[in-house]
Amino acid sequence: MLNVLIAHIATINGLSEPTATKALGIVLNSAERQASPFAPAMFKAIPGARALAARTGSEFGAATGIIARMIEQTPGGKRVVAQTMIGSLHKIGLDHKAIGHLLPSISTFMEEHYEMTGFGHLGDLIGHDLDAEIKAAKAA
Repeated sequence: MLNVLIAHIATINGLSEPTATKALGIVLNSAERQASPFAPAMFKAIPGARALAARTGSEFGAATGIIARMIEQTPGGKRVVAQTMIGSLHKIGLDHKAIGHLLPSISTFMEEHYEMTGFGHLGDLIGHDLDAEIKAAKAA
């Protein structure tokens, strides 16, 4: 299913599959580093997604230490991770417009194939509090 997602991202965004793979890995690695609930949901749903995130993080020099990961989950750390993500996406050839299209294309796929909703733009992918949304829905 990971290959299907990568092909979807490539087609929707006019990217080569290798570039789409790197872009997805960058987004997933960034989401995981910020402890976004999006990352474990994707990892659980799509075999190979966690390995892609880790491999891509290694290629781009993402922090791996426990303390560094905790710092990345603070408000300032989240900002740095988001900036680093955007810089990494620029390095592989995506401009701001392409980045703006990338994130919703991931969301569309997850909604169509896994009925996961609520992920549509950078703030949703990186900072969305899915757990709070689920708790609120259950309480209602």
